[in-house]
Amino acid sequence: MCLGIPGQIVEITDEARQMAMADVSGVRREVNVTCVAGADLSELVGAWVLIHVGFAMAVIDEHEAAETLEALRGLGEAQETLEQMAEGAKALEEQ
Repeated sequence: MCLGIPGQIVEITDEARQMAMADVSGVRREVNVTCVAGADLSELVGAWVLIHVGFAMAVIDEHEAAETLEALRGLGEAQETLEQMAEGAKALEEQ
């Protein structure tokens, strides 16, 4: 099964490459926002997006994000994904 997890865009990190920092339950990860980008990337800051394999695939509302995270937590899927993201972030910091 493919898992998309909600995250909130907190900053644009590289406008030329259409990269942004997303916060997923306290874990920050850089994601590509090409699929959801408009003319002004700064409009995405604060937006909730559905993230899959490092790409923001769709903009969703905050209510939908909260419900999806809760459902994923209930299934145990979100915790595993968040742990993998945290491990990946830690590995990058150690380099």
